[in-house]
Amino acid sequence: MRVYLSEIARVGEALLMVLYASFSFLVFLYRTEKKRKPFYIAQMVLMILIQGLLFMQMLLKTDDLRYLFFFAFQVVVILSTIVMYRLIYPDANLLIVNNMCLLLMISMAILTRLSGTKAVKQFIIVVASLIVALVLPAVVHRFRFLSELWWLYALAGIVALLVVLVLGRVVNGSNINYSVGGVTFQPSEFIKIFFVFYVAAALSRAKGLPQIFLASVIAGAHVLILVFSRDLGAGLIFFVAFFLMLYIARDRFLWLFAGLGSGAFFCVVAYRLFAHVRNRVAAFLDPWSAIEGAGWQVAQSLFGISVGGPFGLGLYGGTPAAIPFVEQDFIFSAVAEELGIVFSVALLLICLSTFFMMLRISERIRDPFYRLLCAGFGIVYIFQVFLTVGGGVKFIPLTGVTLPLVSYGGSSVLATILTFGILQGIVLIRADEHRAAVERLTKEKQGREQAGKGRRSGRSHRISEDEDEEA
Repeated sequence: MRVYLSEIARVGEALLMVLYASFSFLVFLYRTEKKRKPFYIAQMVLMILIQGLLFMQMLLKTDDLRYLFFFAFQVVVILSTIVMYRLIYPDANLLIVNNMCLLLMISMAILTRLSGTKAVKQFIIVVASLIVALVLPAVVHRFRFLSELWWLYALAGIVALLVVLVLGRVVNGSNINYSVGGVTFQPSEFIKIFFVFYVAAALSRAKGLPQIFLASVIAGAHVLILVFSRDLGAGLIFFVAFFLMLYIARDRFLWLFAGLGSGAFFCVVAYRLFAHVRNRVAAFLDPWSAIEGAGWQVAQSLFGISVGGPFGLGLYGGTPAAIPFVEQDFIFSAVAEELGIVFSVALLLICLSTFFMMLRISERIRDPFYRLLCAGFGIVYIFQVFLTVGGGVKFIPLTGVTLPLVSYGGSSVLATILTFGILQGIVLIRADEHRAAVERLTKEKQGREQAGKGRRSGRSHRISEDEDEEA
């Protein structure tokens, strides 16, 4: 009987993930959150069912009733988060909230299977992060002077990176961690937030080439310090985020080509300067020839993904622990091995729908600072997903970055949840812009009617409808 239940759960969770991912894209057919509400409700039901099937598998395999209580705690926290966002911020974008919660639940399930201790630690950090993130939308919405603090973002980012460079702890060849009072954290995860704030503020204020040059120099200083710290994965994220935000701000392909060219040049320089970069490139090109050394992680990752098949081996059915640092750098490979390719592809589609929604919010908002801020966070998020998954499936060399909201790492999950909270604040600002536009159009209509012009023109009527739908 247990075998049958386990098989039903194994296939069922994959199919439910596909259904959830489908709803994540169907919401784009409607412009208003009100019309999307049925999909959001269905997603809430699906995420509980998916998590229930995952923990049912673990319970069937281990007979450990503590998993049942851990599952119940997670459901309470996740549902409370969704409800609180809806009650406190009626204008919040629930697709981003739902996707964030689902990815966190999947993270809890796979981390519990890999290491119960790490899963509990991560869960405590998640709860604290969600509480803080509930305050951030109000802060972003209320304090509209954030674009004026560009110098503070730059100073905070550079100083924090320098402190890590000088006093940080070397991990796997990179100087990326810093300890305070026995608590270890990775500052680059939080500096990403300051960096995006800085670039958005600097580029939205830039009037010509001198200002763009200054912004480039300060952004380059961030990247250069990360290179000296040998945190090349974070350096690459910062570099790509800057040039793509510059392209969005100026809408000129010249900046995009400049970024591609300089990026290729610096990649060659990094290859020649750092031995661990050469090892990772060698492992990427031919992991089998170095399977006892640099190629071990990539080879084991590929083995795990290949044996998983469409619906995976089931939780506790594979050997993901054979991959070093599987909880951080190769969590996607663990998911593919035990939950299957179907489940993994659906997970990637959910990440992609989150990115598309960030771009849609960025497109709708009028304020140039918040438009760039939203786009920058979207770029950082999806590029980090690309680096993590691409390295695990041997599409690109390993970069050592985590899969946002899924991988183990307190700094990473805290920074990502805070980012999503800031995004909700931008959504509130967009809602204010919409209400102001509708009010302005209504006054114009009333003025024309009072002047004896009758009904407003067809063009004004269409604009008013569009404004109403895009709230």
